[in-house]
Amino acid sequence: MNAIADAPIDEARRRWLIATTVAGGIAGVAVVTPFAQSFRPPASAVAAGAPVTVDIGHVQPGDMMTAAWRGMPIFIPNRTDSMLAAVRAADPFVADPHSERPFSMPLPAYCNNAYRSRTERRNLLVMVGVCTHLGCTPSPRFQPGPQPNLPDDWPGGFLCPCHGSTYDLAGRVFKDKPAPQNLDVPRYRYASTNSVVIGEDEHGRA
Repeated sequence: MNAIADAPIDEARRRWLIATTVAGGIAGVAVVTPFAQSFRPPASAVAAGAPVTVDIGHVQPGDMMTAAWRGMPIFIPNRTDSMLAAVRAADPFVADPHSERPFSMPLPAYCNNAYRSRTERRNLLVMVGVCTHLGCTPSPRFQPGPQPNLPDDWPGGFLCPCHGSTYDLAGRVFKDKPAPQNLDVPRYRYASTNSVVIGEDEHGRA
């Protein structure tokens, strides 16, 4: 028996590899911006689950950037008014519209609202980009309308390429999909107009 082949894959390393290999574009107005190397936390910080500070000043409306925290990709889309309207329109079609069934972390109280974001900056969503089915990384598909692997009435959101789970523009899973729960929202706070601290809020660290 090959001991190396049979060795279990470290979960944190697996998620880190997912985070660092996220690639591809977004149809329409949305653009994925790779996270800067300077914001990648050291391995010791990842292991300890330390908060990370991310520069969000360059994320334009309709765009999204990806950061990393605890070895996981963190999606930070800057939603336009039309994207926020699509969130409200999706309420009847998502499995858990009020995020009453958390996946691996509780929804912060300040994000317990229609947009799953802080009310002072409701356009900015901060969420873990790990599918709640088997841990793949969903792809942003912000452009509404017919397109491959999506329904003709697609409102915009995220598509998991592994097994077809779809999430709306607030990270809520649509009904009758393999993924059982919404994407996680970690604790976070704004350190300034152009920076967000992930993994920590006014109540302490996650």
